[in-house]
Amino acid sequence: MRIVCVGGGPAGLYFGLLMKKLHPQHSITVVERNKPYDTFGWGVVFSDATMESMKVWDAESAAEIQDAFNHWDDIEVLFKGTRQRTSGHGFVGIGRKKLLNILQARCEALGVELKFETDVNNDLDFPDADLVIASDGLNSKIRLHYPEVFQPDMVVRPNRYIWLGTDKLFDAFTFDFRKTDHGWFQAHIYKFDDKTSTFIIETTEEAYQAHGLGEMDQQGSIDFCQDLFSEVLEGSSLMTNARHLRGSAWLNFSRLICGKWSHFNGNSHVVLMGDAAHTAHFAIGSGTKLAIDDAIELTRQFQELGHEKDKIPAVLSAYEEIRRVDVARIQNAARNAMEWFEVVGRRYADTLEPEQFMYSMLTRSQRISHENLRLRDANWLEGYERWFAEKSGLDTSTNGRTLPPMFTPYTLRGTTLANRIVMSPMAMYSAKDGLIDDFHLVHIGSRAMGGAGLVFAEMTCTSPDGRITPGCLGLWNDEQAAQWKRLVEFVHNTTPAKIGIQIGHAGRKGSTKVAWEGIDQPVEEGGWPLISASALPYLKHSQVPKAMDRADMDRVLADHVRSAKYAAEVGADWLELHCAHGYLLSSFLSPLTNRRTDEYGGSHENRARYPLEVFKAVREVWPADKPISVRLSCHDWFEGGNTPEDAAIFAQMFKDAGADLIDCSSGQVWKEEKPVYGRLFQTPFSDKIRNEVGIPTIAVGAISEADHANSIIAAGRADLCAVARPHLADPAWALHEAAKIGLNTIQWPKQYYSAKSQFETNLAREKAAAAGTK
Repeated sequence: MRIVCVGGGPAGLYFGLLMKKLHPQHSITVVERNKPYDTFGWGVVFSDATMESMKVWDAESAAEIQDAFNHWDDIEVLFKGTRQRTSGHGFVGIGRKKLLNILQARCEALGVELKFETDVNNDLDFPDADLVIASDGLNSKIRLHYPEVFQPDMVVRPNRYIWLGTDKLFDAFTFDFRKTDHGWFQAHIYKFDDKTSTFIIETTEEAYQAHGLGEMDQQGSIDFCQDLFSEVLEGSSLMTNARHLRGSAWLNFSRLICGKWSHFNGNSHVVLMGDAAHTAHFAIGSGTKLAIDDAIELTRQFQELGHEKDKIPAVLSAYEEIRRVDVARIQNAARNAMEWFEVVGRRYADTLEPEQFMYSMLTRSQRISHENLRLRDANWLEGYERWFAEKSGLDTSTNGRTLPPMFTPYTLRGTTLANRIVMSPMAMYSAKDGLIDDFHLVHIGSRAMGGAGLVFAEMTCTSPDGRITPGCLGLWNDEQAAQWKRLVEFVHNTTPAKIGIQIGHAGRKGSTKVAWEGIDQPVEEGGWPLISASALPYLKHSQVPKAMDRADMDRVLADHVRSAKYAAEVGADWLELHCAHGYLLSSFLSPLTNRRTDEYGGSHENRARYPLEVFKAVREVWPADKPISVRLSCHDWFEGGNTPEDAAIFAQMFKDAGADLIDCSSGQVWKEEKPVYGRLFQTPFSDKIRNEVGIPTIAVGAISEADHANSIIAAGRADLCAVARPHLADPAWALHEAAKIGLNTIQWPKQYYSAKSQFETNLAREKAAAAGTK
């Protein structure tokens, strides 16, 4: 084949040398606009896994690269006058110029033709090529030539950064956070050769403008940064090798995703590679890794499917399908890390203590979890667990293992939970006339015995017409209250758990069948009239609700007050007001479901007016020494609906009205929603509200193991973790998760002591067996 790689970065060079090595008959040319052995940038970071792959695919260049690498295990964080360090992180760095020089020399040795100082307008400049590799970077002219084919999605991120270097050598990957009168600046620093370290400085657009950095030339920016980071530089200078850039040389990162990666132009097949196809923020240092991995995978597909010209379409299809998965994973992690740095000042640096700030930074991408930190640096993590436990009021001076974050106590008003695990309210659709029966006693009671610190029954409706289905629980009469009292007393007398009642009204989502008969489907007989903020049905064939008038509002408010009084009388420990998932109060908050033109529609203040009226009335009758939380849908997942920014506004309003905690859920407001699911996918909403609004939160959604809960709570992304489906599958979820992480000090019900020892023994055997097979 005749192959042309446009762009002499890591992707083009490495693909060229691999293909020439494995199939010398190919004619391969790498075309680069810059001069020979001339490159810009400072150091780049590799993962150990990528380095191992390079050893397999080309041992010669890998050996040279490894000899030139600087390897370090430590991360050091300078923050608020502290210097913290942890080990076991395994980074390798190399100068970008050195890396490209090694790859260039290897290409020449193998017979790859290198053409420098050659500008390429598009792929049509090579009509005789069978395959054109567009490895020409973020501003790829080839990609730009076919926007309708490659469907690039480019998002320019808000932060500004400048890429500098210094002759001071750092022995750890160092992060330095500095606060100015106009905001925070952070430096990402790492050594990449025996003379130089990369020094990337980042800040918000607001701080950048306030300091006048956009009006400075490069030297002015360098002088500003050198003064700001003088403590860590210790007399060393900052340097630039980007004098070709105009102005101050501060840039915005651009996140790129392409809908398609390959194209046939009539003569040649064209495929995107590296930054031309995708970008990942420097916060996790994966740009070069992605480029190398692209080159390896495309080469692998030619090896497996064949090097003939007619195999090219199948090769490109397989390459894109496989690489999309890994690229998406890396981009997701990079996005998490990038967003952490974008909001680090107002969300974390201003609010968190240095110890928790360090933990939050280490886990910012959500790829590193609590137990992963234990594997990397057990001493550091155990020290952090002691700090967290002491902040939770525990005495850590005794011998024995410190309780991990999820098992530390938590106090709100006069209520103390034994641990941070909550069993979420989950609809069981098993009540008759709203009454708790033996099913609910067993269901809730067994989960309380299973170790959760706080257990909720399902949303408990405030009136018959407030039910979702005929099978929903209620708390609007004495008979229901008596059964609730029975359940509350069982939980209190039998377990250390606390019990909460979530009250709410179904609104336009009511009068439907129980889930297993047709979720959200209207009942065919025995239904009831519906009310909502506006006269909008949930499904096209659902009943159209009445838009509430003042009389309706007064009645529903009184119903909530009555239920809250009952909840207090039966001895519940915690009350939650349901303002999420498209139910009645939620329907006022979302612009998708609130189309009112009176004082209850339009602005945030107007849309929250009625839910706040209800909340304030409920708070007034609920005991002052007991907490009340509010469940919010923090993202409607549909254009025109509420976003996390809107949720933060509402959270602030509820906080000001006396709410103690926000239970951060999302969705279920609009049937055509398009949620983006994934592990811990709703935790960022909790993180934002807790650390920007300054109110405790519950994180929910795809939290399925102790490692998840410990990571969330330890990082300060939430104060409590609510676990739903895993609790349905395993009533003793919390006890079992404690055993899985080797925590044998958590008490089981005395009736189950013998099961505890056997369960822990079986886990130990399984662990030993698994270790023996490796």
